[in-house]
Amino acid sequence: MLRKVEFVALVVFLGLASAVYADQITLKNGDHLSGTVVKSDGKTLVLHTEFAGDVTIQFAAITEIRTDKALHVALSNGQTVVGPITTSDGKIEIVGKGGAPVETPKESVVAIRNDADQVAYEKALHPGLLEGWNGGANVGFSLTRGNSQTENLSLAFTAARATKTDKLSLYTNAVYGTNQLAIPSTTANTEAGGIRYDRNLNPRMFGFASADFTSNALQELNLRSVGSLGFGYHAIKSDRTVLDFLAGGNFTDENYTETNTTVTPPTTSKLIHNYGALTLGEELMHKLGKSTVLTEKLYFFPNLTETGEYRGTFDLGLVTKISKWLGWQNGFSDVYVSNPPNGTRKNDVVLTTGLNFSFAH
Repeated sequence: MLRKVEFVALVVFLGLASAVYADQITLKNGDHLSGTVVKSDGKTLVLHTEFAGDVTIQFAAITEIRTDKALHVALSNGQTVVGPITTSDGKIEIVGKGGAPVETPKESVVAIRNDADQVAYEKALHPGLLEGWNGGANVGFSLTRGNSQTENLSLAFTAARATKTDKLSLYTNAVYGTNQLAIPSTTANTEAGGIRYDRNLNPRMFGFASADFTSNALQELNLRSVGSLGFGYHAIKSDRTVLDFLAGGNFTDENYTETNTTVTPPTTSKLIHNYGALTLGEELMHKLGKSTVLTEKLYFFPNLTETGEYRGTFDLGLVTKISKWLGWQNGFSDVYVSNPPNGTRKNDVVLTTGLNFSFAH
């Protein structure tokens, strides 16, 4: 009987000891939670518990925090203090190594990180050039035979590398289509690519510089080169929705091959347009549920050299995840040019659908 009592006392002692050395969270409703504080962004706090796994708690609902191990606490004044956390008189106290305790209102806490999250955060501030990239590739293909003989191929690639201070984006796409029973047989032949660099000026404002290149054989556009500079504003910036407005200026160089069909045989000549223009744009990213992402871009480029002439672009995309790396994409784009070469149309509309392959590095 004595041995049973001793065994029960030992179990109780070990249970109490584990509770004593675990991090303690007290909520406004009086509930007490034990576990290990993982991280906080000042809005929510993640507590790892033994039986429930990671539990997310509203930071405003917490009245008391007591941690056993040192944590990295980032404050609104830019200071980061490392040490165990306690609360006293409604304030948070961090006891640093060999220093006086730092006491601060709970509202001034911007983030709390354990050692692993702090290492990841510091690495995200200054990643290597080949680190931190996310993107995807779209592939679409269709083929018909019999009464028609068509082949259509669409390819697209996007990649972005975002840090706490800047963002670098790359893109390229191509659409090619033929109809062997038609004259001319080529029904689509466009290529585009570009690069953009964004630099954050504050949480809402950013500056940008970009270079874009486009060719369109059916519009007799050999190459359009556009270099842009300007500023952007995050009207909405959340994990679910990002809405940006952009404004700036650009220099555009257009090289066309113009065909004169009024003479026999037809002759060709080069048509060059060089001009300054405004860059006015709007970009949207919105998550529709857990697996679908909607993207939309609308740009207007009024010509400042030849007033009344302009160019506009509209892009709409939808990607639905099938797995972690595979999805289904649908895209629509419209490019309008007010002054194309004689004999070509002002509008070019492209609709694509196919597979999306995403990656992260």
